[in-house]
Amino acid sequence: MHKNTLTIKGLLGILLIFLFASCENDQPLPILGEKEVIDGVEVAHSIPDFSFLNQDSIVVTNEDLNSGIYVADFFFTHCPSICPLVTKEMLRIHDEFKNENVKLVSFTMDPKRDTPAQLKNYSSKLEVEAPKWHFLTGDKDKLHDIATDYFSVVIEDGDAPGGFNHTGKLLLIDKNRHIRAFCEGTDSEDVDDFILDIKKLLAENEE
Repeated sequence: MHKNTLTIKGLLGILLIFLFASCENDQPLPILGEKEVIDGVEVAHSIPDFSFLNQDSIVVTNEDLNSGIYVADFFFTHCPSICPLVTKEMLRIHDEFKNENVKLVSFTMDPKRDTPAQLKNYSSKLEVEAPKWHFLTGDKDKLHDIATDYFSVVIEDGDAPGGFNHTGKLLLIDKNRHIRAFCEGTDSEDVDDFILDIKKLLAENEE
């Protein structure tokens, strides 16, 4: 009798663990970033308006991305360090969600060299195209400023590989311009979890 009681308690414990894990999994992704108080109202961090040229010399703004979700990163085509690794993971995400309402946006931090023509050549080698994957260029100061809104670091440094110190984050943005998840684009296992976050946000959008 005592043994049966222990067995039942053990099974109940396991069930509670599964229920707790299930509830955790059902929670929506958080909205990341510091909140501001504007006119007495708490407002979540969001990506500000931007306007840049893509690889087809077409102007791309937030409005072109508001119909769904997108993954963003910062890179440059002449990067000799982490960018190739990050782009490889972005390409994996592109292929995983090729038929889903998920776009990719890569902002260059080196617009002097990364002209629309250079970005077109780069995207063609990857065998990807807009509007599924935008490669954006424009005013250097505006590109570097908006990187901070994406929790990314871009610093010109003549001693750094390629001339820039920068992070390799991938960021998941929802249709309301909120950052919902991020990962290190150089870490394949971290990207695996990030892909699950993308699927979760897609499911949230379908509700």
